Amino acid sequence: MPLPAGQGVDFAGVVVGVGAGAKRFRIGDEVLGHAPEAGSHATWLRIPETAAIRKPARLPLEVAGGLYLAGCTAVEVVDALRLGRDDTVVITAAAGGVGHIEAQLARRTGARVVALGSVGNHDFLRQIGAHPVVYGDGEEQRIRDAAEGRTITAFIDNHGESGADALARRLGVPAERFVSSPDRLEIELRLLRAPADDSAIEERLTRIANLVADRQIDVLVSGFYPFDLITEAYRDLAELHSRGKVVVGMRVVEDGERQSWYLSEKARSRHERQEAAEHA
Repeated sequence: MPLPAGQGVDFAGVVVGVGAGAKRFRIGDEVLGHAPEAGSHATWLRIPETAAIRKPARLPLEVAGGLYLAGCTAVEVVDALRLGRDDTVVITAAAGGVGHIEAQLARRTGARVVALGSVGNHDFLRQIGAHPVVYGDGEEQRIRDAAEGRTITAFIDNHGESGADALARRLGVPAERFVSSPDRLEIELRLLRAPADDSAIEERLTRIANLVADRQIDVLVSGFYPFDLITEAYRDLAELHSRGKVVVGMRVVEDGERQSWYLSEKARSRHERQEAAEHA
């Protein structure tokens, strides 16, 4: 990638101007979507109108702002597996940005979800209807125990560690129903490079946006960072401390009388130390 280069693809915001011939939106409309040429980490963004959809009124901006890539990836993965009531699916990294959406979409099909994640995420995984299992020695048997005698029919690997394919085979998962981490990465790369007028992507984004707005799917935003702390947001992602989504905002989002940013505990601690040093 030649530098300097814009970063960010997902976005949500308010239309402040429209070009000649634009028909889909008016000034003041709230929208979400993707930036076909990246660069959504910005105060102002110019995009083709076909790269955005109207934001449902009940969908918070900070949730909408991180929905495109994770949401469309999760929808495509789960759709391809054609899950139903007779299925039991194993999902690794199930508390992550994509994984926790996949888990809820799978539950909506009636499938049983066995979710691999760290112990600290198990309560969260139970809240979204999954059966949590801890990683490590003995995980194969723990997965079987969580399946409670049901045949394990699908496996989604979001974790990317070696051995997931072998684990899926030992569990009896058919090869065509194993979604590897590289498979998911291929979907994400395609979404990152997607043209503005991809109707299939528009359908998936509209579907997941409506599900989230109607509280059929809960998208957790674990960190909402101001733009001047964007390095902290990326650090949290790199250190894999985040549960759910990490979102960068250009300004605070108002919620009644409250205005707030929410950072991870480590990021907040670093920021407070930095401010203290500057005022010492």
